[in-house]
Amino acid sequence: MYVWSMFKGYLAGFYTYPVATPSNRSVKGINILNCIYHNEAISLPVAFEIVQKLQEVTDTKTGKTKFVSEESKNEMMRNMLHVCCQNRLKFSYVLADSWFSSKENMQYIKLRVKKDFIIALKGNRLVALSPDDKCQGHFVNLESIELNPDSCCKVFLKGLDFPVSITKQVFRNKNQSTGILYLACSNLDLTATDINTIYQKRWKVEEFHKSLKSNLALAKSPTGIAHTQKNHIFACFFAFVKLERLRINTKLNHFALKAKLYFKAIRASFSLLQKLTVPST
Repeated sequence: MYVWSMFKGYLAGFYTYPVATPSNRSVKGINILNCIYHNEAISLPVAFEIVQKLQEVTDTKTGKTKFVSEESKNEMMRNMLHVCCQNRLKFSYVLADSWFSSKENMQYIKLRVKKDFIIALKGNRLVALSPDDKCQGHFVNLESIELNPDSCCKVFLKGLDFPVSITKQVFRNKNQSTGILYLACSNLDLTATDINTIYQKRWKVEEFHKSLKSNLALAKSPTGIAHTQKNHIFACFFAFVKLERLRINTKLNHFALKAKLYFKAIRASFSLLQKLTVPST
């Protein structure tokens, strides 16, 4: 199974916008759009985009000035997918959260790229239960459909030219509240179990994000301008690839590799310290 997975991350750090902001201020936080390729053996970053909010606009509701990106995250997602296809990357499914559940993305994946997708949906999405309902404009909210967690339902999303298979996951949050996650799959032959099993592979992108911050010091960049900040981010991504190679060779995860290196370094330092403190005879 080859999976192409998307994730939008908010990373702690400092980024100086190269525009005429007041005092050329530094803004805390970096928005990075990540694309992770995963199969049964390895997870690798294959594309990323830094969301740069360089265009100054005025909010029509508040009248305040703010900076926005010239290109939306959904457009960036489709561009990265296009680049991956140009590079002849082989994959079967595109997995994404509800941030990327627009009809434009789904149509692009299914009709242009000729791949299948499993994408999370919000419960307020409008769907038609039959082709006749779609033609007559009879749409209902997704959350109003009686759907068991272990079953699928073929529906027509509003604005989408082809049907999708819908299933839902019911889970309990840390505060003991009940959460529901709807999943839309373009492959109508998959069962609910198949859809849930494949979508679980999207968690690899969360592990990637955690390793970047905890093991590769992505959020601790000493740089202060856009160019050097981008170089630091790319170096962290490259280091992740090397960690994945070590993981395969040693059968140790990234955190175990880090702990092993720290242990070796501390033991060597302590051994040297003992030699320096023992008086020579």
